[in-house]
Amino acid sequence: MKTYIQLLRTNPDYFRLWIAQAVSLLGDWFNTLVLSALVSNLTDGSGLAISVMLLCRFVPPLIVGPFAGVLIDRFNRKNLLILSDVLRVFIVLGFLLIHTRDSLWLLYLLTVLQFAVSTIFEPGRSALLPAVVHPDDITAANVIGTMTWSAMLAAGGALGAVVAGAFGTSTALIFDAASFAVSALLIASVQPRFAAQLNHHESDSKAKSDGKQPNIMDGLRYVRAHPSVLIALLIKPGGVVGSMDTLIIIYATSLFVVGDKGAGSLGILWALFGVGSVLGFPLFSRLNKDGSIRTMRRLIILAYGFLTAGWFIFGAAQSLWIAGLGLFVRAIGGNVYWTYSTVILQKSSPDDYLGRIFSLDWIGWQASLVISIIITGFLLEQLGEESVRAVVFGTGVVSVIVLLLWTQAVRWLENYESRTAASREPERAEMAIT
Repeated sequence: MKTYIQLLRTNPDYFRLWIAQAVSLLGDWFNTLVLSALVSNLTDGSGLAISVMLLCRFVPPLIVGPFAGVLIDRFNRKNLLILSDVLRVFIVLGFLLIHTRDSLWLLYLLTVLQFAVSTIFEPGRSALLPAVVHPDDITAANVIGTMTWSAMLAAGGALGAVVAGAFGTSTALIFDAASFAVSALLIASVQPRFAAQLNHHESDSKAKSDGKQPNIMDGLRYVRAHPSVLIALLIKPGGVVGSMDTLIIIYATSLFVVGDKGAGSLGILWALFGVGSVLGFPLFSRLNKDGSIRTMRRLIILAYGFLTAGWFIFGAAQSLWIAGLGLFVRAIGGNVYWTYSTVILQKSSPDDYLGRIFSLDWIGWQASLVISIIITGFLLEQLGEESVRAVVFGTGVVSVIVLLLWTQAVRWLENYESRTAASREPERAEMAIT
C-alpha cells in the first residue's frame, strides 16, 4: 500500500486522473443499478429484455472500436477524454424521460449512444496512462485503477441502492451526469509529461510530414507480427465467459429479493463482488514481486482458477450470501487478470500503437460479452428462469476449458520466446565483435 500511496502523493497529474476515474465510476454504478432494476421491473423480469439492454451497452464498441483506436493514436488523447465526458453528461440526462414500458426504446437508444462514446474514453485512458506516470510506476498505477473500479463498485452498489430508494431514480441519474462533468474538469488539468507522450507527438508529426496517418490495418499488422501482444489480447475475452450481469440481475430480482423490487439485493451482490476485487490484489502482489511479464502471465492462470471456482459456488448458492460468496471468489481473479493483461499490453507495445492496441483489447472483451449475453439470454428464455442455476454451472464448465487453453498458451509462448532469444544470440555476438 505504501507504493500506491506514494504514487498518489508524488504525482499530482495521476492523482487528478485517479479522482476523475473514481467519481465517474461511482456515477456509473448508480446508472447500472437504476437502469437494470428499471428494465427488470418494466418487463416483469424478462431475461430477454435485460439481455437487450446489456447488448445495447456492449455492441456499440464492436462497431466504433476500430475507428476509436485510430482517433486515439491520431489526436490529442486528453482532449478526446474530455469530449467524451461532456457528451455523456447530456446523454445520461436523457434517461430522466423514461417512465413506462413504451419508452424502453429510448432507454435502449441512449444506452447505445452512451457506450459508443465510452468506447473512446476507456481505451484512451489506458493509452494516456503511460504518459502520466513513470514507466516504473505503470503496474502500481493500473492496480490503483482496478482497485478503484472495485471500490466504486462496492460503494456504488450499496450507495446507489440507498439513494435510489430514498430519493428516487431521477436523483441517481442526475448524480451520474454530474460525475461526468466533474471528471471532465479534472482531466482538463492533467498534464502528460513522460516520454511516452513525447514519443507519441514526435512520431505523429513525422507520420503527418510523410503524408501518412495511423490506420486500422497498421495496428492489425503489428499485432500479427508480435505473438506476445496477440496472446495478451485474448486474456480479457477469456475472462468474461458467461453473462454475469444478466445472472446477477435475475438472482437479485427473482431468487433472493431484498428491498424494493430487488434493488437491495442487487446492491449487496455488486458490493460483495467489489470487495472481492479489492482483496484479491494483496494476495497476488506477494506473488508478483518482480513485476515481469512472464510472472504476470503465470499468475493469470491462478486468476482464471478463481473465476472458475466462483462460478460453481454461485451456481450452488441457496441463499443471497452464498451467491455473494461466489461473486466474491470470482472477483478475486477477475480484477487480477484484467490489470495484468493491461500492464502486459502497455509494456509490450510502443506508444504510437497503444490507442489501436487497447481498442482491439476493448473490442475483444466486448465481443466476448456480446456472445455470452446472447447465449445466456437465449438459454434463459428457452429454459425459463428456474433453470438459471444450470446455466451458471454450464458457464463454470466453459471456464474450465478457458483455464486449460490459457495454460497451454502460456507454455507455448514461453517456448516461443526462448527459441527466439536463442536464435538472436549469434547476431548479438557478431554485433559485439563488430
